[in-house]
Amino acid sequence: MNDSLLRKRMVEEQLVRRGISDERVLRAFRKIPRHEFVTPEVRQASYEDHPLPIGEAQTISQPYMVALMTEALALNRNERVLEIGTGSGYQAAVLAELAREVYSIERARSLSEQASGIIVKLGYGNVKFHVGDGTLGWPEQAPYDGIIVTAAAPSIPDAYITQLAENGRLVIPVGTMYSQTLTVIEKIGGKFVSRDLGGCVFVPLVGKNGWSETSL
Repeated sequence: MNDSLLRKRMVEEQLVRRGISDERVLRAFRKIPRHEFVTPEVRQASYEDHPLPIGEAQTISQPYMVALMTEALALNRNERVLEIGTGSGYQAAVLAELAREVYSIERARSLSEQASGIIVKLGYGNVKFHVGDGTLGWPEQAPYDGIIVTAAAPSIPDAYITQLAENGRLVIPVGTMYSQTLTVIEKIGGKFVSRDLGGCVFVPLVGKNGWSETSL
């Protein structure tokens, strides 16, 4: 089966059947070549229903989890979105299809440079990359209409709350190092309203306002 058919099957079996209904999100998943974002060793598993290793003790998330977090942002093409944890670059590509501007931060320079190369190769010109401590956000480019965090935080860093625009949404896994709750926070009238999307397991968010290197 070719990659295009594998993507279509992934969308129908892994996303639609689990309740992902935003057609723009589904269209992005049908279009983006997920296999470009993984190593040759695991390319045959690109469209399977689980995370995959990408090096630097990081993973490319399960397709459904990427879709769930993206849908929770409720993007309509006019937003500026901050992504914490560039990783493979796949989530950034999905966001690039749905938002006006994407700002992506990664601790590991090797991953950031690799992801940037893939994003450029695929023709996306609305993604900017930065190497640094993701728990501090990217204050120079704030505020953001959406913030998506692809690593697990012990608590919500203040920087994300500060850098979130009015009517903006923050999607972040919060909990222990081994089990978290996917949380959505909306800023409405200067106040913050949260809701949970269920349990999840992500790699730890390391940095000044996250987990320390020594705790890993």
